[in-house]
Amino acid sequence: MSAQPLRSPTLRPHRMRKEESFLGKLGGTLARKKKAKEVSDLQEEGKNAINAPMNPSTVDIHPEDTLLEENEERTMIDPNSKEDPKFKELIKVLIDWINDVLVEERIIVKQLEEDLYDGQVLQKLLEKLADRKLNVAEVTQSEIGQKQKLQTVLEAVHDLLRPHGWTIKWNVDSIHGKNLISILHLLVALAMHFRAPIRLPEHVSVQVVVVRKREGLLQTTHVSEELTTTTEVLTFSLERDAFDTLFDHAPDKLSVVKKSLITFVNKHLNKLNLEVTELETQFADGVYLVLLMGLLEDYFVPLHNFYLTPESFDQKVHNVSFAFELMQDGGLKKPKARPEDVVNLDLKSTLRVLYNLFTKYKNVE
Repeated sequence: MSAQPLRSPTLRPHRMRKEESFLGKLGGTLARKKKAKEVSDLQEEGKNAINAPMNPSTVDIHPEDTLLEENEERTMIDPNSKEDPKFKELIKVLIDWINDVLVEERIIVKQLEEDLYDGQVLQKLLEKLADRKLNVAEVTQSEIGQKQKLQTVLEAVHDLLRPHGWTIKWNVDSIHGKNLISILHLLVALAMHFRAPIRLPEHVSVQVVVVRKREGLLQTTHVSEELTTTTEVLTFSLERDAFDTLFDHAPDKLSVVKKSLITFVNKHLNKLNLEVTELETQFADGVYLVLLMGLLEDYFVPLHNFYLTPESFDQKVHNVSFAFELMQDGGLKKPKARPEDVVNLDLKSTLRVLYNLFTKYKNVE
């Protein structure tokens, strides 16, 4: 049996030395290239730092934002404004509010621009808030269909807001174009109009970049856009009164005031075998307010003038508005509260209305 040939003991170590030598050279080459790139990058960064003050501030402009017709303009939020904590808070508060309102619809909004632009969520939100059904297609995939739905939804919104003096800062094209500023203006207006049970952050402003095409060239300018103001404006309380002080500084006395007002209204409503135990809820549909005015002024209110059993938000607002008209006919000033405030169970607004009645009619038997 022949012996196996012996392998050279120097062959493997020799190959390893070659590999080590090759890798070492390769590593050295890569290191030198990396070092050269770092130096180049550092030089470029230094040059940019020197030239930066002479260049206008740059903003990431998407390719679609440059496809503008002559004199057409497009707006976008400055990236720095998007990082503002109050701006982020505003978006979070609005998203949480929408999701709370639409929880029964199993709709979850994660990003305002992407989830609201086609009108589907806005339709459901308005229907829920206003307690009415809009005559629109449920699902629309085409751009034309989406814009038609948006048109119908926004017309319904405008019908609600315009009578109260709202400035409309959005349109179909801006909402469908995913313009976040327009969407935020719309949502803030809806939240304020329907007295959403949320606290909007005050003094939220953003820097907006306006891109405009003139003579074939793109021009950019920066403007400040105000999204929210102060709490007083947000709650339509332009001047403070005794109830603001009561709620802020003497909440312990609130029960005493409520008890006095309940005694006052029951003194008259008992004549119709009606009784109030909860001020914030039992006056919300306007029925007791209308009947109370008839009792205080000693006249019968025709039933066709109001809804005896209101079923929708609009019907309740009609009742409260009608009661306000009766109060003004009786010589009272126009109530500081809005009808929507009372319908939305805002206790302070309801107390203001009832206290005005108490002041004028407390001696009426």
